[in-house]
Amino acid sequence: MSEWAQKIRGGDLRALARAATGVENRDPAALALLRELEETPGHARIVGVTGPPGAGKSTLVDAMATALRSQGKTVAVIAVDPTSRITGGAILGDRIRMTQHHGDAGVFVRSMATRGSSGGLARATAGLVRLMDAAGRDYVIVETVGVGQDEIGIAGLAQVIIVVLVPGMGDDVQAIKAGIMEIADIFAINKSDQPGADRVEREIQMMLNLAPGRHPAIVRTVATESKGIDELLDLVGQASRPVLFAKSETLTIDHLGIAVNSITDAVPFYEILGLQVTHNENVPAEKVQVAILPTGDSRIELLEPTAPDSPISKFLEKRGPGLHHIALRVPDLHATIARLSESGARLLNEPREGAGGHVYVFVHPASTGGVLLELIQEPSN
Repeated sequence: MSEWAQKIRGGDLRALARAATGVENRDPAALALLRELEETPGHARIVGVTGPPGAGKSTLVDAMATALRSQGKTVAVIAVDPTSRITGGAILGDRIRMTQHHGDAGVFVRSMATRGSSGGLARATAGLVRLMDAAGRDYVIVETVGVGQDEIGIAGLAQVIIVVLVPGMGDDVQAIKAGIMEIADIFAINKSDQPGADRVEREIQMMLNLAPGRHPAIVRTVATESKGIDELLDLVGQASRPVLFAKSETLTIDHLGIAVNSITDAVPFYEILGLQVTHNENVPAEKVQVAILPTGDSRIELLEPTAPDSPISKFLEKRGPGLHHIALRVPDLHATIARLSESGARLLNEPREGAGGHVYVFVHPASTGGVLLELIQEPSN
């Protein structure tokens, strides 16, 4: 194990902070460190805390961290904030968060900016969660930016999701029920000492009556006085959901598929870059000839059609030569397919064998944000 990894395993907060910055900035050394640490994954319980602005999420997270520390548990808090237009960083930084935990090595607080990402999270949030888990934290609490009904990225990351609501929201409960209301494992009615707490609970119950089979818990809290926090943590210990991709699993780019009119004509350019074709293969199922050029841990695949009705022929006719698809390597293809199918993603084929012997499926661009996505699994997995 590298010295950097050893320091993190040993509880060195400076080493952990430096790794967190590197993961957020997609620094190759930090990402390599993350892969090294994940060879021996941790045991963290990943808790998402979300809800509309002003619900007291930060205060609630602070109270949860305090209670967990009293139990001897270690905690990492990842607080996602809006992005400053001046600095590009988080508007609310950890300088003003959880000041009572300053100097406590058992609580690691990290603020991160969304940097334009939607869903209530930042692009690097999942990486930081995996880092904190690998560092041996008992709990990782992810506090989202104040969200609306469609900002539910936390649903694919956390094992337990707390939706925080407060009295006085009125019809807001109904307005947001189509989004964050539907991902809750626990509803926390914070500031429940204020008038209107009963009404909020009734509205939640009415909403749940419209969704048979769902039984999220409801707990009342007053975070500023630590009331209801122990009950909330008891519920956190009981609730659990499957995460989209297991915390110890890392998705990697397997290859880029580039459609070309002629592999023979295209290869010389890549040879100038120092790349070499190591494998040529005909894939009858796709009516395509493939030339593979390794690039470190991934590769480029040049795709030449072998028939007029090949998907690559149709792509070339419509768009000309260029990027045809991106392929991601997944740890468990069939489990991933099942989760995507449940989410409504549009899959273009059943799992089948492709170039190099890997099993793959394609996901339609309409489900991926505009690019054809191939998900593959090596036979050895």
